Amino acid sequence: MKQGGIMATKSRSRVKAAGGAGSGGVQEGAPSAATEAAFAEDMPFADDMPFADDMAFSAFAPAGAGSSALLAPIVRRGGREVTGEDVLVLARRHIGETYKLGARAPMANSGWKGPWDCAEFVSWCVFQASGILFGTQPRNDPVRADAFTGFWAEQAREARCTVRVAEAAVIPGAILLRFPRPGAIGHIVFCDGRGGTVEAHSSKTGVIAHTISARRWDAGVLVPGIRYFRSGDPVRVPAPAGIIRLTEPMTKSDVVEKIQRRLAKLGFAPGKADGVYGPQTADAVKQFQADRGLVVDGEVGPDTFAALDLA
Repeated sequence: MKQGGIMATKSRSRVKAAGGAGSGGVQEGAPSAATEAAFAEDMPFADDMPFADDMAFSAFAPAGAGSSALLAPIVRRGGREVTGEDVLVLARRHIGETYKLGARAPMANSGWKGPWDCAEFVSWCVFQASGILFGTQPRNDPVRADAFTGFWAEQAREARCTVRVAEAAVIPGAILLRFPRPGAIGHIVFCDGRGGTVEAHSSKTGVIAHTISARRWDAGVLVPGIRYFRSGDPVRVPAPAGIIRLTEPMTKSDVVEKIQRRLAKLGFAPGKADGVYGPQTADAVKQFQADRGLVVDGEVGPDTFAALDLA
């Protein structure tokens, strides 16, 4: 689907888990070792699926003692359990590869090296390391699986496998998710357990190691069937200050008016400079972000402020 002139195809994939749909177990300690997965070399994939414009992602319940997240059987490969660290090691091997918004990754192709969309990258790494399809539609066919942050949100909610952001931050291989909103895409990354990330970030930077702090996140996710280990106690993840995005009611401020005037000066079309951050202004922000190779989320945070020369 087009979002203000930007092709915003979202990927979708699901779980072919040996075990079920809850979240992986969490233990103290942190083993490391990459798990190689051997699958068919290259397989065709289906046409792009439409972006879901209005998905409700409230009422997320963190995984608790009674959660299916903690009860799912752990996948074993090569005679041992698949861990979050295994997934993270695989993800790190792809640092430096290219990003393309809406790119499709053939889940069953173990030799794929991009381009990557953020959700395709996370779902592909999970599938290659564990054989589990998660965050996709359909959820049982790696040939047609298409990953999307909205599918990650839906499936994590159904499986009750979300955790607090502060907890995910200290679990290697855990996932952090920013939900997609009407008219704006989300974002998804792997945690390295030390406050950093591995992610398919943007067309400007590609797949990179980045940081968790000063960025907005909605939930952590532990994929059912994968064994996770904490590297320490949950930590405080500094919340970003002053991120401007579509809200209800809409935000109105002098800062928004400055953003609108700057966008108009640069040749984008935010509408009237009335200080209201509405859909037209958000669309102009997305156009600007795509043009500058930033994460195209329609939110004005530190990176977008800096790119607008407003920081």
